[in-house]
Amino acid sequence: MSGSPLDGITVLDLASVGPAARTSRWLADFGARVIKVGPPPSRSGVQIVPPFYAYGGHRGMERVLLDLKAPAGKAAFLKLAEAADVVIESFRPGVVDRLGIGYADVSALNPGVVYCSTTGYGQTGPKSQWAGHDINYLAVGGYLDCSGRGADGGPALPGATVADSAAGGMHAVMSILAAIVGRSATGEGQHLDVAVADGVVALMSLYVDEYLATGAVPGPGHNILTGRYACYEVYPAADGEWLAVGAIEPHFYANLCKALGCDQWLAHQLDDAVQDDIRASFREAFATKDRDEWVDLLGPANTCVSAVATVPDLVEDEHFRDRDVIVTAHRPDADAFEQVGFVLAGQAKDQAAPIVRDATVTDTDAILAEAGYTPDAIAGLRAEGAVA
Repeated sequence: MSGSPLDGITVLDLASVGPAARTSRWLADFGARVIKVGPPPSRSGVQIVPPFYAYGGHRGMERVLLDLKAPAGKAAFLKLAEAADVVIESFRPGVVDRLGIGYADVSALNPGVVYCSTTGYGQTGPKSQWAGHDINYLAVGGYLDCSGRGADGGPALPGATVADSAAGGMHAVMSILAAIVGRSATGEGQHLDVAVADGVVALMSLYVDEYLATGAVPGPGHNILTGRYACYEVYPAADGEWLAVGAIEPHFYANLCKALGCDQWLAHQLDDAVQDDIRASFREAFATKDRDEWVDLLGPANTCVSAVATVPDLVEDEHFRDRDVIVTAHRPDADAFEQVGFVLAGQAKDQAAPIVRDATVTDTDAILAEAGYTPDAIAGLRAEGAVA
């Protein structure tokens, strides 16, 4: 993939799912060589094997299976890490050190390594050993409390794994790339302590900083972005589908009022006393046409109105299709299928059609041979169960 931003960067990824798996996915899509490191099947324990389509099906990645608890398997990993640019792991804090493959062990052999430890709560602190998932990190970081409310008055569950993806995966990608840039000047790598919960706080910083500076407590309906005003809301259309309205700027709000025949509210955008009345008028107006009719009318009219798309809607959206957001992937001995493509800015759009291999296929022999192991040495490692 000539010309990709991360050509020549080699990443060892010890994660199977979660934020770290998203991290290596995006690094690979930027052109890095990603080698997934997993345990031999007989030593895998409770490791989760994601479905074939998850995380882009690990398209464009290589696999090596090593028993990190066996001395020979650990030695093989350190041999690979000696030549790697990046190591990504997502074990509980302290696990990699006990295995002898932590930052101190790897950096002693490879001072330039960028070693990224991705956990829920970080390597230090009272919660560092706590188990958790996306909902927990969104909860402690204030995201859930500032979200809309369900029928029972509780915070609504998010429709996507915002913490794992943005506060974890993208957080790690950004930090790794910054460390690589820094290394180009100093020659030194670093240990990155990527805590997903910290990343959620960063996402919430607009509200957290407001509270710290003014004492105003954020929450649903606190300001224009969390439902205080009718101009930033969702409304049902005649067909029961939904429309999202984000008419924050006064001129967009004015365009919307005029298009809906609600001119009486032109001077009342931020008038708290009449927001329920404005909502009622907007709701009545939107109920006169189907969702897509309104989108065709209001979308191009500078009103900040869009459809609340379902996943089936968005994958057929002509805009996303025009931008090659969806690509066709191929599986040996199986039907082709579609998946999200190389969507982030700077990722080469003209990459070859993805090949998604069966999870049982590995590159262990070739990768170890590249690291200097002879065929006889590899056969010996395989015989003792240290590799597969």
